[in-house]
Amino acid sequence: MQSVAIRESFLPKHQEIGTELLFEASSQIPGSVHYSIKRFARPKSWIADDVGVFHYHYNPSDQKQNFLELKFCSIGNMYCRRDEKECGQCKANISFNCEHKAESVDFLSFAFSSSLLEQFIGLRTSNNTLSEGVVSFHHQNSFSKTFSICNRTRIVLEGLLNHNYSGNLANIFVNAQTQMLLLYTLDCLEEKEIDTSVNKFLANEADREKIVKAREILLQHIGEPITIKALSRKVAMNECYLKKGFKEMFGSTIFDFYQSQRMEHAKYLLYEKGLNVTEVSVLLGYSSISHFSTAFKKHTGLKPCELLR
Repeated sequence: MQSVAIRESFLPKHQEIGTELLFEASSQIPGSVHYSIKRFARPKSWIADDVGVFHYHYNPSDQKQNFLELKFCSIGNMYCRRDEKECGQCKANISFNCEHKAESVDFLSFAFSSSLLEQFIGLRTSNNTLSEGVVSFHHQNSFSKTFSICNRTRIVLEGLLNHNYSGNLANIFVNAQTQMLLLYTLDCLEEKEIDTSVNKFLANEADREKIVKAREILLQHIGEPITIKALSRKVAMNECYLKKGFKEMFGSTIFDFYQSQRMEHAKYLLYEKGLNVTEVSVLLGYSSISHFSTAFKKHTGLKPCELLR
């Protein structure tokens, strides 16, 4: 396997994570879903979470250039190098002594052209739902939306990563599964009643990249608290735009996201690494153990010492 650098749309362009490429597949079949799948060995120090991104691309000057795009980042799946597929034991995480087992970071992207989606469009009605308006490209502003990966979506993604089909059968299987992914994503958008008239600056790819970069900087500063003012300077974006854009793209305020990630990392350090409460408190930059303990209980419902018990 070759050693490469992870550089996907979930990561800012300046950040590359050198790691092993485990598996790669792609297809650019005309009239079909264009997709790309990449599996990397997960770097031990890399902190991230499962996430999906929905992109609505609208081109007012050329309707044929309209398309929908789904991107997913899935963390912590098990990959067995022995047969270049995830074997049953590794998938169930019971092959503890398997020397071929590797934890992976999986990136999957799917693009649906307007011509491909036309087959699903029925007669227009005056009460089109959000999803119908998206599929038929009635909304005249491009937008992006980040969402958490639900269980049914995760099952489809696992199927795409671990199926045994090849050739034409693989194309049929992948096309069927990608339609399910689009269905589940649109279902999610419908439930959350997303306002597609989002701030226009989010339609700008450069500004979206700045917000993604801000998220990664937060993850890099888990033990070094950073202010929103300092964060906005690092990504060269107005504080107000940064806060609004972050909430729009990731569904959480900057503070709530940062606190959540710190406490999840604290759980990992306490439970997996065996560090004591004092050590974790210092590593996460807390001025006192009591402050750390209060924040930890607010997030998990338990005090650090109760988790260790």
